[in-house]
Amino acid sequence: MADWEREEELWHSGYTLVGGCDEVGRGPLAGPVVAAIAVFDSACLEGLADSKVLSAKRRLELNRKILRSSAAIGIGVVDSQTIDTINILNATKLAMSQAWRNLRLKPDYLLVDALEPEALAAQVKLEGLIKGDSRSAAIAAASIVAKVYRDRLMAWYHKTYPQYNFAKNKGYPTREHYRALQTYGCCPLHRRSFRGVVNE
Repeated sequence: MADWEREEELWHSGYTLVGGCDEVGRGPLAGPVVAAIAVFDSACLEGLADSKVLSAKRRLELNRKILRSSAAIGIGVVDSQTIDTINILNATKLAMSQAWRNLRLKPDYLLVDALEPEALAAQVKLEGLIKGDSRSAAIAAASIVAKVYRDRLMAWYHKTYPQYNFAKNKGYPTREHYRALQTYGCCPLHRRSFRGVVNE
């Protein structure tokens, strides 16, 4: 479980609002990359962890608590066409910048999982933490918010493109997903620059 140790240090150092930033969706063959920033003024939740190690039910429970107890939440979404144009790393940084712009309340200090996006570093004191979603509760909270948001998007896209079973695989590379690509080809949600999406 991620704890509040780094955040506590920052609050004691005089920072009032500390944010955590993370993304989900760098690895899928289809769908957007989604980033979230969760801002806190105190250690208000227990049981936060990297969204990937939590059950779907637990993620939903924690997501509701995060939305209630955080000082602010910002979300950024970058679509597959943009990912193909600027690459997944730059698309991830763009999603994080969007999440920052969509915050109604900006933090004094931002903890980011693994990355130190230049555009954000120009606007806020920023620290990239390797394995941040297991070391920082604020980053873990952001990963949960981003994951729940993206999963809901993919379930919604499933209604338009049921042949790929996005409701289940969320756009990630599974055997079933590859079979669907071979049968139906790719749809507008697919990342054509990713290996295995387009048959050469």
